[in-house]
Amino acid sequence: MAPLIALHILAAVVWVGGMFFAYMALRPAAGTLSPESRLTLWRGVLGRFFPWVWACIIVLLASGYGMIFLYLGGFAGARLSIHVMQGIGIVMMALFAHLFFAPWRRFADTVDAKHFPEAAKHLDQIRRIVAINLSLGLITIIVGASGRFW
Repeated sequence: MAPLIALHILAAVVWVGGMFFAYMALRPAAGTLSPESRLTLWRGVLGRFFPWVWACIIVLLASGYGMIFLYLGGFAGARLSIHVMQGIGIVMMALFAHLFFAPWRRFADTVDAKHFPEAAKHLDQIRRIVAINLSLGLITIIVGASGRFW
């Protein structure tokens, strides 16, 4: 079970840590740039980060369900905290899928076409979804770290 736990935690840290960095450090720093530079920067950053998020989602699902079915005897053997993590994780994955297939695609297309005012509106949608997912991710980490003590 140790390799599955390690992969699970690593994937969560990469995804949630990436959101934390983007939201709490890069966003304020990028705010000093010109709109064109800022939006182009975000186009590059998110274009490199999102494939990692997809990889993290695959690892989280495989490792999480692997632990549930290989070591816990299925959902009946899982603690409440595991069900909570799974529920929040599914919401986070759905939010990310929406972000990726809707605002991100529109954002990338408008930046590529140099329609920067429109791109800024799409980036604001992305920012709001990331803020929600970051909050959910931090809650999930707390549940994962403390759940065995409930």
